[in-house]
Amino acid sequence: MLSSFLSGAIAVGLSIVVMLLGWVLSKRAISDREKNSPFECGFDPIKSARLPFSLRFFLLAIIFLIFDVEIVLLFPVLASMFGSFSLKTLIGCSIFLVILIVGLFHEWNEGSLDWAQ
Repeated sequence: MLSSFLSGAIAVGLSIVVMLLGWVLSKRAISDREKNSPFECGFDPIKSARLPFSLRFFLLAIIFLIFDVEIVLLFPVLASMFGSFSLKTLIGCSIFLVILIVGLFHEWNEGSLDWAQ
């Protein structure tokens, strides 16, 4: 009982020490114009480095992540749910892929994948 309490206290104490050390080391020393400006190989910056993101690029990236996660993570889960490779597995995976393709066509018809607009 005492040894588990002692190991828990050491773990909490060590965590607090690491957090305080990280907080102290992350403090900025002196902030000036040169340190806050973007680095461009020694030249003065031509434009602002804080240009806004294109909303179309952001939406395309989100759509890619959604489809990527569905295919990479959910497809093997679906295949393992049905056990070994059988007709049930083939039908289940086919229905899953049809749902993904319908979603892709919906995004395409909506115009979310048109980059030129």
